[in-house]
Amino acid sequence: MEKATAAKKATAASEKAVTAKRTAVGGKSAAGAEVKAPAASTARHESRTALVRRARRINRELADVYPYAHPELDFLNPFQLLVATVLSAQTTDLRVNQTTPALFARYPTPEDMAAAVPEELEELIRPTGFFRAKAKSLIGLSKALRDDFGGEVPGRLKDLVTLPGVGRKTAFVVLGNAFGVPGITVDTHFMRLARRWRWTAQEDPVKIEAEVAEIFPKSEWTMLSHRVIFHGRRICHARKPACGACPITHLCPSYGEGETDPEKAKKLLKYEMGGFPGQRLNPPPDYPGRPAPPMGAG
Repeated sequence: MEKATAAKKATAASEKAVTAKRTAVGGKSAAGAEVKAPAASTARHESRTALVRRARRINRELADVYPYAHPELDFLNPFQLLVATVLSAQTTDLRVNQTTPALFARYPTPEDMAAAVPEELEELIRPTGFFRAKAKSLIGLSKALRDDFGGEVPGRLKDLVTLPGVGRKTAFVVLGNAFGVPGITVDTHFMRLARRWRWTAQEDPVKIEAEVAEIFPKSEWTMLSHRVIFHGRRICHARKPACGACPITHLCPSYGEGETDPEKAKKLLKYEMGGFPGQRLNPPPDYPGRPAPPMGAG
């Protein structure tokens, strides 16, 4: 009962924040006062100082909209997070979360996974796609953890990126969420939004990471990543961004790339913003949406 009440309050607070910011877009507030229009041309001749201020304000306002932002992969320890992140390539976190319960029941430790029969491991992770390549990476990284790191996931970037199938993006997910080491996770959502918001014009993930890192204090990097990715998954989609339902249009130089009609845009919202289940089967207690169903349910 307490969890349900807390979830309702969190949902209401999130909706209130979105509504309040959406009201302040191109028109009048409920009180009839004139408010700011979308910043479609904000960054056209923007100074460096103005860009940094706008970017940091976006981060602050996203924190108000998504106070519950979190990694959307289910995990109980660094090894599970590492494996889940490798599996998340070219698929959804939901599909990974539906796959990993059986996987971790069969192979709970690096030693167990290192000794896996490839064909058996492939069959377990088949729903995530590219299962042969992923199985090879999982067995390889498990052997490396067993042989080179005493069966433990290392907490340093330079060590993590030596593991098969682990690049900077995967490493920062693990460092930020399993070890508390700040890092910027440049996935497809982060890349898209960083460019739409004119934080960078780069296309290479490493260069995007470097430029964005110069805008924000290091202490914000991990949560910034979660907020941006949350926004990209829920509102600022790749093909049909829901501009008319976006709470930060007054800060967005790309306003109008998507649906601007509020009612039509509302229908594009995903996960808890659209009243649907999230991606995690076991979300954090403060998550206001519904847990995702297990594989085959419904």
